[in-house]
Amino acid sequence: MSPDPTVLEKISNRVNRTIEMLLFGLGASMAFVVALQVLFRYGLNQSLFWSEELARFFLVWLTFLGATVAYFRRLHPGVDVLYHRSPPALRQAADIVVHSASLLLFLVMVVYGWRFAYFVRLQITPALNLPKWIVFGIVPVSGLVLTLHALPRLIAAATGTRRDH
Repeated sequence: MSPDPTVLEKISNRVNRTIEMLLFGLGASMAFVVALQVLFRYGLNQSLFWSEELARFFLVWLTFLGATVAYFRRLHPGVDVLYHRSPPALRQAADIVVHSASLLLFLVMVVYGWRFAYFVRLQITPALNLPKWIVFGIVPVSGLVLTLHALPRLIAAATGTRRDH
C-alpha cells in the first residue's frame, strides 16, 4: 500500500508556506546586514568584521531554501516541447523517470549533506564563531524538503493521477 498523495501534498503545502515566510525573513535580514555594513564602512569609516560572513551564510540558506520553493511551484527549468507532443503513456513514463531521478538526487543531498555537516561539526566560522554544521546543515534539510515535495508527484505519476502540469 502506497502513501496517500493528498496527505503528502498537504504536508508539502504547509512546509512550503513556512519556508516562504522564512525566506522573507532571511532576505530582509540579509538586506539589513548589507545596508548596515555599507553605512558603517562608507558613512562611519568603520567596518563590521562579521557582516560579510553573515550575509554570505544568509545567501547560502536563501539559495537552498529558494530551490525548494522553486521546485514546489514547478519553476525549475524544463524542456517540454516534446513532452507536450507525446502520447499520454509516454508522458506518464517520462514523469515517473523525472520524479524518480529527482528523488534520487534529493536523497543524495540528504545523505551526503548530513555526512558533510557531521564532518565539519567541530569547526567554527572565523568571524561569527558559529559551528560550521549550522551553515552546511541546509544541504540535508533542503534535500528532505525537496524529497517531501517530490514524493506526492512521483506517486501521482505512478498511479496516473498527475496533478503537476
